[in-house]
This record gives sequence, structure tokens and C-alpha cells, in this order.
Amino acid sequence: MNLKLYLLSRITAVALLCLLATVAYVLHGSAEQSATLAQNTLAALGKQLEFQLFKVSAGEKPTSPFPDFDLWKQTGSEPGICASYLANDGETMRNYCKGIDLSTHYYPQHFAKLYRRLFGPNFDWQRPITYNGQIYGVLTVSVSAEMSIAHAWEDVRHLLALYTITIAAVCLLVYLAVSRALRPAQTIVQGLNRLSQGDLGYRLPKFGLLEWRQTATAINQLADNQQQLLTERQKLVVMLMNLQEEERRYLARELHDELGQCLTAIHAVAAGIAQTAQQSCPELITEAEQISRFTQTMQQSVRDLLTRLRPAELEELGLDASLRSLLARWNSLSKTRYKLHIAGDCKKLPEPLTISLFRIVQEGISNIAKHASASQADITLTIADTELTLTIQDDGSAIDLPFAIDQGIGLLGMRERVLALNGRLDLSIAQPHGLKIQARLPLAQPETAQ
Repeated sequence: MNLKLYLLSRITAVALLCLLATVAYVLHGSAEQSATLAQNTLAALGKQLEFQLFKVSAGEKPTSPFPDFDLWKQTGSEPGICASYLANDGETMRNYCKGIDLSTHYYPQHFAKLYRRLFGPNFDWQRPITYNGQIYGVLTVSVSAEMSIAHAWEDVRHLLALYTITIAAVCLLVYLAVSRALRPAQTIVQGLNRLSQGDLGYRLPKFGLLEWRQTATAINQLADNQQQLLTERQKLVVMLMNLQEEERRYLARELHDELGQCLTAIHAVAAGIAQTAQQSCPELITEAEQISRFTQTMQQSVRDLLTRLRPAELEELGLDASLRSLLARWNSLSKTRYKLHIAGDCKKLPEPLTISLFRIVQEGISNIAKHASASQADITLTIADTELTLTIQDDGSAIDLPFAIDQGIGLLGMRERVLALNGRLDLSIAQPHGLKIQARLPLAQPETAQ
């Protein structure tokens, strides 16, 4: 859930709980107010009636017979209050009710039912009327249920209106404040996406809030460390590749100068032995010829090994001729048909890039021959002004990515070479099946690769 909506929902839920508690408190207060009104009316009217008894006992003739409610009617009667007096003999009885205009007091019926269920608003309060220790009768004061419900509804209605406005205002202010406070979160997420896509040069700005500023500082520090590690790793990979090429060059030279000369000498000695054996020992001719055949086989193996270690065309004729020679050899050895397409001038490529491209194509063709079961493979090299694109695509058995973990080190080695040269390697499934490898490399290489 969105954080802003989450906070608003929690604030609204808390506000509703507070509203329910406040409504319960207001309803209880309204019931208490009605009871207090009845009690005060009972006390005031009771004192008036007892004072009337005092005047009667003193011999004063009242203008109205006892009990007289006129004074209470004029001074203290409230709408919805009823008073009744019942004498001990059960004969003298006086009732008075001041009604209320229900047309001016509206309340929902469901609210009235709830209020009656909770508080039962039929308040009847009684007290005896005494004088000189003698009880003359009982005074009863009642509060109208309609009046209590109407007053309670008025209080609740005003409270609901106030709470609605307050909750709406608070939610709006919280939404605006949280939206503004969370605005840096979008920038941080976008920055993390850029970092995850390999843009380690991107840095988050400084934010006003301390928490966001600390988060951005930590992410920037992590990106600095990651970029430093990647730079050191690229330098190390380039050094290893250069060392590997130097080692291959050394091995090729040693094989050519030492082993090649030795094999040539053995072949010449075997030819001499065969020539001598024709005159003095004919039975040695067969063994001499076998030695010559073995020597020729070893010489061919050494030539093939020299080609893999350091193809002569790469230094003498360039990348274009080396790749065409490489594909020609594989076409003669494999059922897969390899096609080469080159757009651009290979002569302007620096030596590290030329060697890496040759090794990538070499490894790609080897993987196709070992795993793809393809009938055709296309190698396309496009050289632009600032970058080059190498695509190796086959129609083999690959139908899904990613490959199994135990796929070998071929693709891993290709990726390491591309990353070391500040490039990008992408794998995808060709249509309808087969693997497509695409490497993008900048023509301007770091100093460590020169």
C-alpha cells in the first residue's frame, strides 16, 4: 500500500475511534444534564411548596390553594419538564407540564432507539413534602424523553460536523506534508535503479530532511565503494588479459622456435635414416616412414595450437582476415555453417580491442560447436564512430534464459572481457530458437587496456 494512503487510513481510523469515544461521552453528558435539570427543578419546587405550608401554618391566606405551581411556572419551568403533587390522602393532586415544540427538534428514529436503549431517558424524581416533621405529600418531577433525545442529537450533530471538518482538514494537511516529505523517496528509488543498471557515476543530491540526507549519503558512499571496486576489478581483468596474451605469445614463440625446429629436425633425420636404410638396412625403412608420419602429425597439431594461441593473420593481416580464416577452419571441421558480416574499418581498432574481439568470437564459435546443435550461425561486426557492436547468433536448441548454473566458463569469460573494456554484453533468445549474444564496446579504451 502507498505510504501516504497507509498513514491517512490509520489517521482516519484513530479519528473515528476518538469520535466514537467523544460521542459516547457527549451522550452520557446529555443524559447527566437532563438528570441534573430534573433534580434542580425538584429541589426548587419542593422548597416553594414547603414555604407555602409555612405560610399556611402561620395563618396567611394564600391567593391560590395549596399546592400552587404558579411561582415555578413563572420563574423556573423548562420545556419538557412535568411536575405532579400527590397528597397523603390520595385526593389532592396537581399536575403541570410545559410542552416542547417537536417541530423545531428533529432527530433520526434510529438515534432515538439507540439513545433509549443506552440511557432509557424517562427520568422520574420524587421527594416528600414535609413541614415540622410531618409529610404532607409526594412531589414528582419528570423529564420528557423527547427533550432529552433532541438535546442529545443537537450535541451529536454539532460534534459530527466539527469532527468531519477536522478530520478532512487533518487528512489534507497530513497528505500534503507527507507528500512533500516523501518526495525525495522517488529520487532515491530512481537513483537506485540507475545504479542497479550500471550507472555508478550517478550520485544522489543532498536533501533537507536529516533522515533522507543520511540515506543519500550512505547510498552515495556505497556507490563510491562499488565504483572503486569495479574500477580496480576492471584494471585487474585487463592486466590478466594482457598477461594471458603475453603468455600465449611466449608459448607460441617457444612452440614455433623450439618444438617446431625439433620436429623439423626429427623429420629430416627420419628422411635420412630412410635413405640410408634403402642401401644398407631395408627393414628400417618402414620404421623411418612411421617416424616421418608421426612427425608430420605433430607438426600439424603444433600449427593448429599456434593458430589458437596466436594466429599469424591477427598480427600480419589484421582482424578481418583473422576472423575469416577462423570461420573457414570451423566451416571445414563442423556441420554448422558460419557466416561473417563486417561493416566498418577494422584497421582503426586498437590492439587490445582487436585481440578481445577475436577471443570473443573464438569463444562464441567454440560454444556453438559444443552446445548449440545449430545448423547456421551469423557473426556480425559493426564499427561506428564511437563504439562497435558484435553480434553472434545461432539457430540452435536454446529456447529460454537464464542458462543453468553449470553452463561453463565460456559466457562468463566473454562477459569479463567485455566488462573489462567498459562494454556491455546482452544475451537473448533468437526467433524462433537459438542464442543471440550482443557485445557493445566503446572505441575509446581506458589506459590500462592500452
